[in-house]
Amino acid sequence: MPDSEGRIRYAVVGGGSISQGAFMPGVGQTQNSVITALVTGDPVKADKLARHYHLKAYRYEDYATLLTSGEIDAVYVATPNFLHREFVVPALEAGIHVLLEKPMASTEEDCQAMIEAGRGSRAKLMIAYRLHCEPGTLEMIQRVQDGDFGDPRLFTSTFTQTVKPSNHRAENGFAAGPVTDMGPYPLNMVRQLFGSEPIEVSALGTKSPGSKMSTWDTVTVSLRFPGERLAQFTVSYVLPDSERFQLLGCEGQIDASPCFGYGEGVSITYRATIGDDTQEHVHPVVDQFAGETAYFSDCILNDVPPEPDGDEGWRDVRVLMAIEKALETGKSQPLEPLTAKRRARRDQQRQFPLAKVPDYIDTEDPTE
Repeated sequence: MPDSEGRIRYAVVGGGSISQGAFMPGVGQTQNSVITALVTGDPVKADKLARHYHLKAYRYEDYATLLTSGEIDAVYVATPNFLHREFVVPALEAGIHVLLEKPMASTEEDCQAMIEAGRGSRAKLMIAYRLHCEPGTLEMIQRVQDGDFGDPRLFTSTFTQTVKPSNHRAENGFAAGPVTDMGPYPLNMVRQLFGSEPIEVSALGTKSPGSKMSTWDTVTVSLRFPGERLAQFTVSYVLPDSERFQLLGCEGQIDASPCFGYGEGVSITYRATIGDDTQEHVHPVVDQFAGETAYFSDCILNDVPPEPDGDEGWRDVRVLMAIEKALETGKSQPLEPLTAKRRARRDQQRQFPLAKVPDYIDTEDPTE
């Protein structure tokens, strides 16, 4: 049940920077959501965040107590990927709704276990694809679906950042590397734009000279889609920040940048070229975390299934796992054909001003 003001009550599971610096401030922008609890293994974070947001803090070992406390309706899970299952399945089985950070898991088996837990419960599971509620992104998806650019044939993307060797993402192998951390953005985008699923994947990875990272630090992925459509994207932990994609259709193209990020100064922007006409579309900076939370809370309050559900999350993870195998074997990997599912729609759009972020956020620790 929501609180006395009709708001869905959330517990935040994992006190890393994405929770502290994006999700928690964003929730305060909404009218249908509120944070009432925090689960963290760090007593310093627990003290700071509990005081700042007037929360009740729980240790990880007390998670089961929280789920039966009657204090929450939903959890936002932002732990490392390989720990998602152990927090999601008990919540769903307890009838607690789950908003889960992407990628959904580090194995397909974990994805299916979470999906199955959701089937046996009235609780809803949504994967936190924040761009599925962002106005500019939804506009591009809708325009491609409407045929503004003709048949979409080719997608290329670059998404890079420089990660310090001391960051835990550089020390935990493929599961924390650029493919799983950054790859879901171009991968999910092309799946949405093409409205279909890849049937073959190949990949090349490199480690920069002198790199101390425990996995490939730069990876280029090639995807084949039904109808002989092609997609390629490159992700990296050792190059200057860049985020862009280009979609070529038979009658026009989209050039988008920025297109994956969030926060201050990040307004989703794209140039649309149809024939000889090129127009630039600049969308306002919005709080993407507030938007996805408000959308999910609306789904809970109105008892409708969220669009980026567990199946959407699994469809990306199965490709990420195929990329890893392609990197390890040097061979392209076939993917079982899947029927298309409904794409993100404009009625998912939620638009909120960007929240102010507390000045003590640890940006080096995205998840606990």
